Order: sequence, then structure tokens, then C-alpha cells
Amino acid sequence: MNARLIEPRLLQAFVAVAREGSVSRAAQKLFLSQPAVSLQLKELAEATKLELFIRTSSGLLLSRDGAALLAHAERALAGLADFSQAAQRMTSGVHGTLRIGTILDPEFTRLGAFLHELVSLAPEIEPELQHGTSGVVLAKLLADEIDAGFYIGDAQADAAALATRQRGAPSLYSEVLTEFTYRVVAPPGWGPQVLGKDWASLVKLPWISTPPQSVHSRLLSQVLGPLGLQQHRVAVVDQEPSMLALVRAGVGLSLARDLDALRESQSEGLVVADKVSIATALVFTCKAVARDKPVVTTAWDALARAWRR
Repeated sequence: MNARLIEPRLLQAFVAVAREGSVSRAAQKLFLSQPAVSLQLKELAEATKLELFIRTSSGLLLSRDGAALLAHAERALAGLADFSQAAQRMTSGVHGTLRIGTILDPEFTRLGAFLHELVSLAPEIEPELQHGTSGVVLAKLLADEIDAGFYIGDAQADAAALATRQRGAPSLYSEVLTEFTYRVVAPPGWGPQVLGKDWASLVKLPWISTPPQSVHSRLLSQVLGPLGLQQHRVAVVDQEPSMLALVRAGVGLSLARDLDALRESQSEGLVVADKVSIATALVFTCKAVARDKPVVTTAWDALARAWRR
């Protein structure tokens, strides 16, 4: 048997046994008999000419070769699942407008890859992009002005906080795409004022602020509020590139994503505060009641493929 022609059922048995550590438990998961699963493992071992498992008193353990192949097998099965879902969508003719709330720069959210996968999966879907801050995206989602969108932070918790000003926040469905950290950046030469300083010291310096609905404002409020602190604001800007430009010009402090802060420090000499930071996450979210709508489901599938690249 040629390894290039290995049947999916053999990979399914291999992955199931690897995860369960037992042929009997894997057989239950696959709704097969133990002899059938054992036979499939034997076929796969013969096809690859590798010893994939080591038998121990407590069950089966992956061999070194088996461990190296496990991720490849999982990706192959995920690819087959993608193919089946795409074929099903094409058969069912998923179509319509998908309204997507976008934030930050397209490279960070992988927006281009997302839209490419979306068009590949369902050519009849027409994406409609609406760009804004995280707060604007959440407000539009709650008002049914978009179907799904990118957001920074805990979308459900922030939606619940809005319930005090609205009738009530619906349940949201969200998945974390990536976790990252915001750093405080300062103009070149501000090391003595910034390095080794805590929030109580930093808020006394001039800050480039953002509108209340922006992620910078929201995250800083969550940190400074419990401490009874407020920024000394000297400017209000709603675009991160403009904020960094003002920091370079010596106007004041700002937040920047960790990778941006590092790049600006290396290329422009900005000072990065070393005692404070704010951890958060980029998520994709929609109303829970809309999660199973065909166009929204397709969006989640496309997003998963874009973030696996």
C-alpha cells in the first residue's frame, strides 16, 4: 500500500487511539469493535512501515514516529472535514449578505485570508465590511446592524455591562483567535519618567487618549478605575497609527500592542514601560441565536481556516 493512498478510516483509528491511549476506548468513540480498530492500526503500520505505538501495562503509548505523525494525521482529517463542509454548503447553496464588523489593521485580524476562505467556501455570500472600534462593533452587533465581528476583550462581559444602559444584553458566542498584551509606550528620551514606574506614576504624565468606545479607553478604565486613578489627557485620537505618530512627536504616552511597541522601540526609539501591561485577546463574536445561520456558520468555518494558515 502506498502511503499517499492511506484511507481516512485508518487515520481516524490512529488519532482516536492516540487520544484515548486504549483500543477499547477508541473503539467506543468510533462505534467500532476492538478487533476492527486493531486491524486498522495494523494496516496503517504496514502502510507506513513504522511502529506507531508502544504497548505498556496501562495501554498504548505513541512511539516517537507515531508522535511525529499525529499532528499530520489530525490536519489531514481536518482538511477532509473542510472539504465535506464546503461541498455541503455548495450543494445547499448558501447565499446572502454577511455583515462583518472589523477593527484594527487587516493584517492583525487576518482579514484578507478570512475573506479569501469565505469566497472559496461560499461564492454566493456577499461580505459587507463595517470598520470601527471594538465598542462600535459590539454596539452594532447588539443592534443587529452586523452579523458577526472582531472584538478585543471579553465580548459577553462587556455586553452585560451595557445591559445597565439598555434593556438587556443577549447571549453571545465568541472564540479567542489570539491572546496578546498592550504595553505603555512613551516618546524617545522619556526613560527616567517611565521605566520602573507603576500606574500611579504613569497616569500623572501626559497621555494621548481615545474615545470611550475604543479598546484603549475600555482596558485602561478596567485597570485604573479600581485603583482610583485617571489619566492626564492632552489629546484624543481614534486611530492607532495617529496615536503612535503623536508619541513619536513627544506629545505623550499611549497604549500599543506588544509587537507594535517592540517595533517602535527598535525603529523609532520609543520607550516601553517595563512595570505595567494589560493582557487581552482578539475574539470573533456573534449573537448565540445567529450561530447556526448558514451564512454565519460559513463565516466561522472560513475564519478557522484562515487562522490555521
